[in-house]
Amino acid sequence: MDSLQPTILIVDDEKHTRDGLRRLLEDEYDTYVAEDIRGAMDVLEREPIDVMITDLRLGGDDGMALIERALKLPHPPICIMMTAYGSVDTAVEAMKRGAYDFVTKPLNLDKVEMLIARAVASRKMEQENRTLRQQVDERYGLENIIGESPALHEVLDTIRQVAPSSANVLIEGESGTGKELAAHAIHNLSRRNKAKFVTVHCAALSPQLLESELFGHERGAFTGAHERRIGRFEQGNGGTIFLDEIGEIDASTQVKLLRVISEERAFERVGGNQTLRADVRLIAATNKNLEKLVAEGKFRDDLFFRLNVVHITMPPLRDRKEDIPLLVRTFLRHFCKVNEKPLLDLTADAMNTLLTYNWPGNVRELRTAIEHGVVMANGTKITLRDLPANVRQATGATLPGGITPAKAFGEKSSALDLHETEKRLIMQALATTNGNITKAAKKLGISRRTLHRKINEMKAAGESL
Repeated sequence: MDSLQPTILIVDDEKHTRDGLRRLLEDEYDTYVAEDIRGAMDVLEREPIDVMITDLRLGGDDGMALIERALKLPHPPICIMMTAYGSVDTAVEAMKRGAYDFVTKPLNLDKVEMLIARAVASRKMEQENRTLRQQVDERYGLENIIGESPALHEVLDTIRQVAPSSANVLIEGESGTGKELAAHAIHNLSRRNKAKFVTVHCAALSPQLLESELFGHERGAFTGAHERRIGRFEQGNGGTIFLDEIGEIDASTQVKLLRVISEERAFERVGGNQTLRADVRLIAATNKNLEKLVAEGKFRDDLFFRLNVVHITMPPLRDRKEDIPLLVRTFLRHFCKVNEKPLLDLTADAMNTLLTYNWPGNVRELRTAIEHGVVMANGTKITLRDLPANVRQATGATLPGGITPAKAFGEKSSALDLHETEKRLIMQALATTNGNITKAAKKLGISRRTLHRKINEMKAAGESL
């Protein structure tokens, strides 16, 4: 049988019923049969059954008990009960306990086919939703906020602490530091994670369009409003609203936003007078200093206090350079796979350049630089010339004392500034890997042997690490 067909389990103690249903269904479904609970559980525990249709009476067994056991399995089937007319109340009770539907005997085969088709479609939708949620979790889980630096660990600890609460969160940080990743992680770890995560990019919309986007509008509310529009707060009811670049919203929208995130939770659509309410958790992000905007009279202080229940600052990449090797490895794996290339490495010069550059565009810019390197590389390693020109040009004199990046882990130099820089990077790498030489070498982009040699040289010189 085609393994991609939906799987059906027919459970009935009457052989002619089992065989008749199997003949009816086997052309479209991968079909299994059983005559009692033991036989049914045997199938359920070894095969991924999509739909189980069972009789209420199974000789001495009870179909209700079978359904209850089936629904407790790690991957429970959708359950349909067959029953005689006199037992419809029992079938309804089965539905209350989790059965999908029931069908009465004598069976109407057209109805059975329709019911199973509906159940299979429901199972397919469940699986698609589960796959989509898994993909979202994989993309936006905490594990995707990559790094081991103390600055980032502080952020992750705050996310874990605040996520289960209902508190509003304000995330500040430069562009490219991962504010949206942090917002997604908070939502995915919260009690609202089964509901929607709705994103609004405030800077991309004019004040009128932003108000309509947030709260919706009624037909005829303004030129071009030909139909009623449901706003993001209505769409996200029960879930999380993420307002990116909230420092860009105008004074009028600030007033309306304050009302919807207060205890009142109330708003009206543009052009409407019906008061609506939305149960949402608000996460806001900005690359501006909102406290400064409040002092300048450009942002309402009462709105700021409502938003700033928990404050998270995403550290810029220049303040957590010890995370760069780990980020580089992650991006390398991704872009080598996307571009169907074998897994590449970086030369020492290329890695040292990445460690030296100050990354004004933060993690987003590093990600782009690695993609550029993967695309441009011709050999098994990304070299200095494969990196973006602006990164190469900006790093000629950024190490203390004007040390060129090519020397950072190259030949031994007598220059004190180079030695101190090298020592500092090695100490950071060892600290973040708990002294693991292999992991520290990977973070630094050098071989294990080179790292051992440098540590031994420092110890021989009486230096502490």
